[in-house]
Amino acid sequence: MFIADQWQTFEVIDTGNGEKLERWGKYVLCRPDPQVIWPQADPISWDAAQARYHRSERGGGEWRFREQLPERWQISYKDLKFHVRPTGFKHTGLFPEQAANWDWMRKLIRARGEGVRVLNLFAYTGGATVACAAQGAHVTHVDAAKGMVQWAKENRELSGIPETSCRFIVEDALAFVRREIRRGNTYDGILMDPPSYGRGPSGEVWKLENELYTLVDTCAQVLSDHPLFFLVNSYTTGFQPAVLRNVIGRTVVSRFGGQIDAEEVVLPVRSGGVLPCGASGRWQLK
Repeated sequence: MFIADQWQTFEVIDTGNGEKLERWGKYVLCRPDPQVIWPQADPISWDAAQARYHRSERGGGEWRFREQLPERWQISYKDLKFHVRPTGFKHTGLFPEQAANWDWMRKLIRARGEGVRVLNLFAYTGGATVACAAQGAHVTHVDAAKGMVQWAKENRELSGIPETSCRFIVEDALAFVRREIRRGNTYDGILMDPPSYGRGPSGEVWKLENELYTLVDTCAQVLSDHPLFFLVNSYTTGFQPAVLRNVIGRTVVSRFGGQIDAEEVVLPVRSGGVLPCGASGRWQLK
């Protein structure tokens, strides 16, 4: 397992009954999690929740606040800083389990030295962008949602990263990569967090199980001659790490060799055990 156990300003306090209780800085939130099929280990701790996200039977849901919270606030991970806030889709603008992957990428960037070019696709609010740029890489950040890209720019500024270290693109990820192939541009590291399901700008349906192989195979074509890493994250229920291992093996390894490590990504839980948070497939040269 890839475990993100280095947080100081975030923690999973307890899990149970389809929910997770988390501390984000000074504030405690309760959010649904369909994989949590066991009972609460510490029922008393749940009284600390200041806000809870309630799902609607008609789809979606809403936050209910026991007390007034700031519109947004900051949390930090080592030398990195991020804005977080409760959004309308139960998220907070950050996936803390990805810190395990941030540390892995930063270690590789540090070992390579200057001049590392990284492409971050479906880059959301820029957690990985900030992490890689803080280590000295130049990061091209691509996301189709203008609001998320703006949030990522604010996270870059919050962490004190120079504006010249990042390029922010509002565009469909696959369309952007295909254009980069035609331009002849390449990257030393590529990472992606593709959604399980969605609709494109023209209403086309995106299903990860139908699109992932083509996406990864296309991205492998913009890796440099001596690439550093390739990372694929999946939150799709039922996608085992072996799926990511097979996809990366048939696309990246077939071109460059190297080694793959595909595992579940988890967060430690204060009351015991771990919280499953999807899977990651990592590739690097030996």
